[in-house]
Amino acid sequence: MTSTERLQPGIPAPVVLPSEARERLIVALDFPSASEALALVDRLGGVCQWFKVGLELYLAAGNSIVQALRDRGHSVFLDLKLYDIPNTVAGAIRSVAALGPDLLTVHASGGPVMLQAAAKAVADSPNGPVLLAVTVLTSMDDNQLQSVGVTDSPANQVLRLARVAVASGIRGLVCSPEEVAQLRSALGPEILLVTPGIRPAGAEVGDQKRIATPGAAITAGASYLVVGRPITQAPDPAAAARAILDEIATVSQPVSKTSDL
Repeated sequence: MTSTERLQPGIPAPVVLPSEARERLIVALDFPSASEALALVDRLGGVCQWFKVGLELYLAAGNSIVQALRDRGHSVFLDLKLYDIPNTVAGAIRSVAALGPDLLTVHASGGPVMLQAAAKAVADSPNGPVLLAVTVLTSMDDNQLQSVGVTDSPANQVLRLARVAVASGIRGLVCSPEEVAQLRSALGPEILLVTPGIRPAGAEVGDQKRIATPGAAITAGASYLVVGRPITQAPDPAAAARAILDEIATVSQPVSKTSDL
């Protein structure tokens, strides 16, 4: 995502859809320090374009990790999953927008007023990121949802939250591979669908509940795949990333580069 594809104040974000395999893989930097994260980034620099900074790394390294990735020419997914009252979320978005992340997450369960405030904060911020609304965490299954009072299935809850987010002006969603096809069918081709819970065939599942292989997720309609441990904990991370990129390329179909949404 280039600076020309970013926002101008008050103008909604164009949605940039990836067309090449290298643009569709996001490596999750789930590390406790910037030195460990950047050591991996440098090993993958010629292979991977996108990296995700989550809470663990962001709280340990702060804004400097985003800048370090941008200085290396990489695209940044800042996965903070903002979830608070509307004014606080809007203020947080204005604060992080200046860092230049390409993607930024908020929780869809924050409700329409919070989501609308988030969308407006991005539209009013020069060089603002594309917002992604997190639907239901990939670690949640039916039992987990029921324990917090949600009696519907994960798939139905994801669709409900996705529709709220899109109606509130959010043009990207985070969902598990199990819901990608349903959301793509319901919401159309121009919504970004970012999909964690990706596990190559034979990989350890870990704490994920709703998973799929890279090829299955892309075939279902995912825009981006987020992969952490299968790459970061592999004996040869670059080889593991290349294998996933090859699988993405095998099943990918070209998509439009931009939308006027």
